[in-house]
Amino acid sequence: MEIITKSEAETLAFAKKLAKKLKGGEVIGFVGELGAGKTIFTKGIAQGLGIKNIVNSPTFVLMKIYAVPKHNTIKNLCHIDAYRINKSEEITAVGAQEYMSRPDTITTIEWADKIKKILPQNARSVTIKEAGNNIRIININI
Repeated sequence: MEIITKSEAETLAFAKKLAKKLKGGEVIGFVGELGAGKTIFTKGIAQGLGIKNIVNSPTFVLMKIYAVPKHNTIKNLCHIDAYRINKSEEITAVGAQEYMSRPDTITTIEWADKIKKILPQNARSVTIKEAGNNIRIININI
């Protein structure tokens, strides 16, 4: 599916809506240039799951876990940022693969192309391209 958003707010709103369709166990890998909207998309998913915490990119800590309140099947959002990763083993060392295999967790991964060899086979992908004037072309395989 391809969607075009014309502002950060539209991208956020779309991701928030998409989160309502998630059941748990999904691993969603994001690919796109710096500033394309990968973190905004994860913020929208977090809002859609009812997370009130401020969600920002875990560039330096690699991974953040957010508790999901009041959901029947989803208990955690695991947000990974592989931007600074040189080897997939760095992600493995912080315990990311444990979360990727949990049915009660949604895992979002920024710069997923850097760690594709350790992603589960059922990982979904979101590619975001900036087209100028805040327009984003988002290709979703979920």
